[in-house]
Amino acid sequence: MYSVEVRDRIMIAHSLPDPFFGPAQYMHGATFVVDVAFFRESLTAQNVVVDIGAALDVLSQTLKPLNYQNLDALPQFKNILTTTEYLSKYIFDAMSLAARSGALGVDGQGLAKIRVTLSETDLARATFEGPAGA
Repeated sequence: MYSVEVRDRIMIAHSLPDPFFGPAQYMHGATFVVDVAFFRESLTAQNVVVDIGAALDVLSQTLKPLNYQNLDALPQFKNILTTTEYLSKYIFDAMSLAARSGALGVDGQGLAKIRVTLSETDLARATFEGPAGA
């Protein structure tokens, strides 16, 4: 299977108000490196997986409303523990919708799967991967 991966980053603030999270239950900041990989069984007529420029644009547009924000204050995250795992699925859903809607170009509609990885540090990361049409 072929893949292409693009990268961006976001800086956020949030809290994880549950004793399970220890000190992270209180307000803190995080910088996430966001990697999105697109997979397909065979290359397009242009020998690509997806238009890299379109993928970078869609990722940037997806992350822009989150960047430099306190996630606790955003309505879409009300009463949600915005863990790294949760955010990887949130971004996956947006990228999957972009693939289905044509925002990634015609090539995006033929993707087999998408994987979103958020790296908190060089030591810890979380991933969500699924069918591109999910």
